[in-house]
Amino acid sequence: MESCIVQKYGGTSVGSIERIQAVADRIIETKREAKNVVVVVSAMGKTTDDLINMAKSIHDNPSSRELDQLLSTGEQISIALLAMAIEAKGSRAISLTGAQCGIVTDLVHKKARINEIKTNRLEKELGEGKVVIVAGFQGLNEYSDVTTLGRGGSDTTAVALAAVLKADRCEIYTDVDGVYTADPRKVESARLIPEISYDEVLELASLGAQVLHPRSIELARRYKVPLSVLSSFKKSKGTKIVEAKKMEKVEIRGVSLDDDIAKISMLEVPDRPGIAFKILSELAENHIHLDMILQNVNRNGVNDISFTVPMDDFQEAVTLCQKLAFEIGAQKVVYDQGVAKVSIVGTGIGTHAEIASKYFQTLYNLGINIQMISTSEIKLSSIIDGTCGEEALAALHDAFEL
Repeated sequence: MESCIVQKYGGTSVGSIERIQAVADRIIETKREAKNVVVVVSAMGKTTDDLINMAKSIHDNPSSRELDQLLSTGEQISIALLAMAIEAKGSRAISLTGAQCGIVTDLVHKKARINEIKTNRLEKELGEGKVVIVAGFQGLNEYSDVTTLGRGGSDTTAVALAAVLKADRCEIYTDVDGVYTADPRKVESARLIPEISYDEVLELASLGAQVLHPRSIELARRYKVPLSVLSSFKKSKGTKIVEAKKMEKVEIRGVSLDDDIAKISMLEVPDRPGIAFKILSELAENHIHLDMILQNVNRNGVNDISFTVPMDDFQEAVTLCQKLAFEIGAQKVVYDQGVAKVSIVGTGIGTHAEIASKYFQTLYNLGINIQMISTSEIKLSSIIDGTCGEEALAALHDAFEL
């Protein structure tokens, strides 16, 4: 395909009619640069949250299918309004839902994954010189049911479209200038990172930094999609996401805090082969994502298994664990919704002991108790009391001189 740029605008970027008008101006300017422009849009402002609250006011536990049917309407409002704004300014545009755009997903509701994108309609509209505005976060399964891709799914839609169209670049527009060393809303001294590797930004995203959805970064890395994070509200160079460089150099790139998690523990689990597999596989079959997993030392033929889950999955995970505890003869299930995960990300962390030493020394100086620890070559994370999260985040940012 001739020159193509994919852009994605989040909910705050299109949160009002005035902002939609401003986004339309930016898109028209981009159209002068590239022959083909595809724009992925999220629902306006807090629309998705409002729809969820409406659903919960009617049913305590609405079915995933009906919730997807409802939530997908948020993006349909924003794409239609944005297409109208572009046409009112004298350019050609058309809005397409995920289904109309040819996005085919698996059968999972609320957390669907894209199986393929049929580009016939997309290429036809682009061939006619139109800017194509696509509803993010959604697709259609083989039964013609609407599915949603989960929180942050519009990022995934944009990168997937950029990959299949072999776009020159994919630009993610947000309410911040790019990727920062920490959340600038929580750490005043946070600074913009001009360039960061796919692996590093993937770790930051998966650890709670709300810059890009982890699945979108995985796609960008796999298909080598040129990716940038930019501000919707002002012209800036933003952050470019690139292949890793200087892997031998020790460099802490950022710190992150995730307080949207809970810890679940199954106590006095019988210590015999296959028990951990039964617990973890059943949670996986129900599409519950586990992060940190800890099993303590065997004592008198039993042990405890603890793990963290996103708050979105918390209630379902607790219910499943209570059922499993009864089946396998575990003593009980306990949980804590007041925890947070604080992390550092950068190259060389796993092979330099002084990095871990400074990290733990910083938390010790604050009197913070560590409940769980997870490490890799490029990250170090701890589960701590949630009330200490922002204090720990700022202290680590200072300690590593970010």
